[in-house]
Amino acid sequence: MADFLQNVPLPTLDRPFGIHLWPIFDKAFEVVVGYPASKFKFQEGVTPMSTFKETATMLITYYIVIFGGREIMKKRGPLKLNALFMIHNFYLTAISATLLALFIEQLLPTIWRHGVFHAICDHQGGWTQPLIVLYYLNYLTKYLELIDTVFLCLKKKPLTFLHTYHHGATALLCYTQLIGLTAVQWVPITINLLVHVVMYWYYFQSARGIRIWWKQYITRLQIVQFVIDLGFIYFASYTYFTSTYFPWAPNMGECAGEEFAAFAGIAIITSYLLLFISFYIATYKKEVKVGRPRRNTGKKSLIDMKNFEVPSPATPAGAQSNGRASNGSAASTGRSNGPVTRSRKA
Repeated sequence: MADFLQNVPLPTLDRPFGIHLWPIFDKAFEVVVGYPASKFKFQEGVTPMSTFKETATMLITYYIVIFGGREIMKKRGPLKLNALFMIHNFYLTAISATLLALFIEQLLPTIWRHGVFHAICDHQGGWTQPLIVLYYLNYLTKYLELIDTVFLCLKKKPLTFLHTYHHGATALLCYTQLIGLTAVQWVPITINLLVHVVMYWYYFQSARGIRIWWKQYITRLQIVQFVIDLGFIYFASYTYFTSTYFPWAPNMGECAGEEFAAFAGIAIITSYLLLFISFYIATYKKEVKVGRPRRNTGKKSLIDMKNFEVPSPATPAGAQSNGRASNGSAASTGRSNGPVTRSRKA
């Protein structure tokens, strides 16, 4: 046992997981793409999905497919896709966890040695070649996540404004930050990856039929995520604009990134925070108040987080809603006016 423990690699600042993950990722990237990740260069107009035209085309196609699919499915019965849905949730959990680990390995030494400001405002801190690779891969995952809505269509679940808005806006947000060269983008990306590890794992387990009690805390985690995101984004934007246009105002100095990217980040993530708070209030306002015991009425008010469907208070006891809030992800305050059918993931 002692010999085994001696051979176990211990975590260090440069290798927080004990082993060096980047060389392993570098080789895996080469197997898939044909060249190592260390040789990757993001070039607008050359790298796939690096232009606004490509991004807009993909998003327009997304909306045509989901809304057209909804109309087609009106005359058909819902499909049972539980096995495919489990696979979908599992690979998104794995991808999110892998990217998060790689981000931690890259960022932890920088933050420890040079500080947070260097990491969010200096290109040498938050815009290194390995981080650019990870930013780009994270951006591409946003198109994989669009498959969430395809499942909704095929299973004849309602498509709400916030679900469809969120998926399109998140892909657009990641695109603007990538071409906007923002060093601060690793903050919302890493927190979002953490949320996605928890969230997609929850939905994977739900698809397996395992009931998990902490669904409400996913929404809370998402709200905390957006609050932290905006704190960093507002700070980085403030110090950029004051140092550039109002140097007489108190500021920390220059901050890397393009102005359009700053405005896009502020607008989109602020809208997420407001919508999620509204969703949380509408969804859980009938929950037991703090310090008061739950009344055993034999009825439940449940929320299908994926479909953003707030069931009627008349939902029968034991009815279960297995849905998802995506990307961080989405919700709704809409209510149905009649009896609510039991909602399942598949």
